[in-house]
Amino acid sequence: MGEAPVTATKSAPRVFFYVQHLLGIGHIARASRVARALVEDGFDVTLVTGGTPVPGFPGEGIRHIELPPIAVSDGSFSGLVDATGQPVDDAFKDNRTSMLLGAYRGARPDIVIIEAFPFGRRQVRFELMPLLSAIEHSLERPLVMTSLRDILQERAKPGRDEETIALVKKHFDAVLVHGDPNFVRLEDTFPLADQISQRIVYTGLVAPSKPQPPQERFDVVVSAGGGAVGAALIRAALEAAPLIKGIKNWCFITGPNMPQADFDAISAQAGGDISVFRFRKDFASLLSGARLSISQAGYNTVCDILQAKCRSLLIPFAAGGETEQGARASRLAKMGLAHVLEESAISPQSMADAMEQALDLPEPDSINLDLDGAAGTAKILRRLYDER
Repeated sequence: MGEAPVTATKSAPRVFFYVQHLLGIGHIARASRVARALVEDGFDVTLVTGGTPVPGFPGEGIRHIELPPIAVSDGSFSGLVDATGQPVDDAFKDNRTSMLLGAYRGARPDIVIIEAFPFGRRQVRFELMPLLSAIEHSLERPLVMTSLRDILQERAKPGRDEETIALVKKHFDAVLVHGDPNFVRLEDTFPLADQISQRIVYTGLVAPSKPQPPQERFDVVVSAGGGAVGAALIRAALEAAPLIKGIKNWCFITGPNMPQADFDAISAQAGGDISVFRFRKDFASLLSGARLSISQAGYNTVCDILQAKCRSLLIPFAAGGETEQGARASRLAKMGLAHVLEESAISPQSMADAMEQALDLPEPDSINLDLDGAAGTAKILRRLYDER
């Protein structure tokens, strides 16, 4: 008898996914959703993170490499600090860079995804430029992509957009925009997008799966994202709560990064019909059973709200000249999917008035936006990998 023919099996494409969150948890949350979808689609994923650890992320089943964490000292994104709050020095940066390059060489990826850069995360150029150089000098160069949320921060400094374009043309094969072009297009917030139009691919919004019915019900869910800059929102909603009639119970989620003193003060002030938590894994499920969500207008929170089909009051984060959340909130308000209160106008009375207006919005019964961006990203990567 002859020997059975040898059947070659193609190994799973290896993905090296870098994400650096500096203040909130939005970037690591979105990247984790995408990484999970890639694993489920048969990719071999290594997720490299460089921010303060966040419980629950990136989740089970995802290979995770943690660089020594860095964060920003305040909401202005002006300076980098380490886990102890001390400014990072050159030795710290050199150590992180060496670890990142070692992780890249060990992973031997077919695809590299760098979240935000070069459109954002200029603070970590010290390690990303050496990484891009190492990629270009690899014997077998992987595909290189950047992973972007749908709305970018407006840039005031001249020359920044041109520099971004130059880096994309030199180093990146694709620009993955995690959005629905029927909602917003990249050129709406990045004016030079037409120069890289052939590289831009829209994945859809990276929303969670449709939530399970809630095990616990609250009329109003108030959340502050990561919590590092959400104390004013939480306090105003807490003081406005007694002014709203017909609400049986409230859920306040402060976020894991809210300073302990702020969390303790809010917990002490809460009344019997108000429950205060740092974090809820079932956040999306809670929204599906709520009459109203009150939150900032970050990408992931808005995706949770849209998937849950919940009325929303949005208070977009605007400190330090931030424009991204305001742009998202105004678009949702024009679609009748949210009521907006500007951060500068927050007070107990203005919050109460805005809550009443948001509660009067029609209940969203259909959301005509692509919310399947995690799976969409996996399909796009599969196609680009097969085509190379």
